[in-house]
This record gives sequence, C-alpha cells and structure tokens, in this order.
Amino acid sequence: MGDHDKGQKVMEQLFGARGGEETRPAFKDMMAITRDNLFGDIWSREALPVKDRSLITVAILAADSHGPQLRAHLTGALNIGHTPEALREVMIHVAHYAGWPTGMNGLAALEEVMAEKGLTFSDAP
Repeated sequence: MGDHDKGQKVMEQLFGARGGEETRPAFKDMMAITRDNLFGDIWSREALPVKDRSLITVAILAADSHGPQLRAHLTGALNIGHTPEALREVMIHVAHYAGWPTGMNGLAALEEVMAEKGLTFSDAP
C-alpha cells in the first residue's frame, strides 16, 4: 500500500530535493510509511490541493503544540508559496480557537523559521 513516487513528489515540494530522506536508523521505517502512506495516499488525493493541505496541517500542528513538526511544516508552507503574512493570520486564528498561548507559540515558531530563511514580514504588524 502507499504510493512511493507520489509521496516523494509531495515531500520534495514541501521540504526540498532531500524531502523525506532520513539518515537516523530508528526513523527509516517511519519515514517510509510517512512518505508512502501519508504523503503518497492522503496528501496526494485530488479533492484538496497540496497548498490547502499544507495550511490545514500548519493550523493543526500549531493547535496541538507540536513544535518540531510545526516548524518543518511552516518551512514547507513557505516553500510552496504561502506568505509569512498568511501564516501569521493562521496563528491569530488558531489563538482564538485553541488558546492564546498556542497562537503565541505558533507565531514564535513562524519567526524562527522566517529567521532561518532570511524572511521578514512585508507589512507593518
């Protein structure tokens, strides 16, 4: 089960040419399942574009306070064309449904990812 090629394509869109590559032995099987099943089967379904799935994933990870995965998916969201401003709006929205500290933590993660990528907000806050 799972579609390796479709999953690899989606992961490369989000995370670059080395998307899904895992060098830690303990994670090798988990990453293969993630690539083939999650990204190959779920993210590749046609009814919802990858860009929309990315935004949904960022919101869920922020709401559930999954920091490392949130930072990875914020990077992916920026890589596929979401703007820092749009991602900031997601965190503001999350704060009102999942709690203020959760939204603030999401904004902090966004700032970290933006700093790593050399990005700034294009508008005044």
